[in-house]
Amino acid sequence: MDILGALPHGAALAWLLAAALAGGLARGFSGFGAALIFVPLASLAVGPQRAPPLMLALEVAAIIALTPRAWALADRREVGWLTLGAALGTPLGAAVLALAEPLLLRWAVVLVVLALLGLLASGWRFRGTPARPVALGFGVAGGVLGGVAMVSGPPIVAYLLGRESDARRLRANFALYIAAGGVLAGIAYAAAGLLDAAVLPPMLVAAPAYWGGIWLGARMFGLASDLTFRRLCYGMIAAAALISLPLWDGVLR
Repeated sequence: MDILGALPHGAALAWLLAAALAGGLARGFSGFGAALIFVPLASLAVGPQRAPPLMLALEVAAIIALTPRAWALADRREVGWLTLGAALGTPLGAAVLALAEPLLLRWAVVLVVLALLGLLASGWRFRGTPARPVALGFGVAGGVLGGVAMVSGPPIVAYLLGRESDARRLRANFALYIAAGGVLAGIAYAAAGLLDAAVLPPMLVAAPAYWGGIWLGARMFGLASDLTFRRLCYGMIAAAALISLPLWDGVLR
């Protein structure tokens, strides 16, 4: 494979770097929102079928680094039920990603991202009685969204934050679920033919910007209130979704 020849260039390169940097910033200073920002913007550069597998490739190192500690602290039984749901939902999402018409898929991703942003910004939390079928259902929802666009987090956050648990356990549960969801997405993407050598060139370009964004975001943490950073992240998610609308293709591409 000619890696140099397959590297993005021109406007595609600019959008890919912007997506990686903005996604990394969100990941570094708030711990969430990377895929919600990266996938819509990166779709302008590499297409809607390539952006989610590329997001997964960029997240591999973070998953490896965070999982051992999460395994020690998490409620593994509860995460297991969420993961079982994700195992049911992820192949369906990956099938949609592989088979959907690209333009329709781009519209769908934008609408999903905006809907999930609304969920996050509303502060809604699951307040019902925890039960295995409920956890399974939230896991299925996260799995489908993760398969389509690597955005499985918001439904799981809404479920976990409605539980009575300390912050360390909640973060560990979420990190362990994300790790499991990443493995499931990788298997589903590979089976659907989406995780192949074509992901490597854009990953080589995007990785320094993404990890640089994470480093910068982590350094920025504490410079302002958590609410301010959260609002900034919400703003970046909204901007990424609106900019990536197919309406602007004649201007931005």
